[in-house]
Amino acid sequence: MTMNDKQPEMPGPVRLAPDDKLEPGGAPTEETELAQACARFADLCQYFSQQNMDLPTQIVDEVRLVSKLAVGDRIARMKRLNQDLMEYLNDAGPDPQIRQ
Repeated sequence: MTMNDKQPEMPGPVRLAPDDKLEPGGAPTEETELAQACARFADLCQYFSQQNMDLPTQIVDEVRLVSKLAVGDRIARMKRLNQDLMEYLNDAGPDPQIRQ
């Protein structure tokens, strides 16, 4: 198998660096949690790009509105969008050849 034949891997979980700020008790701050959700979304978008797949239109429309939400609501929305993208990939199958 050549380097070009290698299928890109699905993005893995975003991990906190040891110096990321945590609230007392070890819980991540809202900003850290939002950054993790956004990084996960960026990883998924990169995977879609590598597979030459378009993001579903409803996801694109929703992500445009996220910046207008409060931080807590942004976190919840980004997590839901990430879940929606993962479900879309699962429904598309292991070797998606679709374009929207």
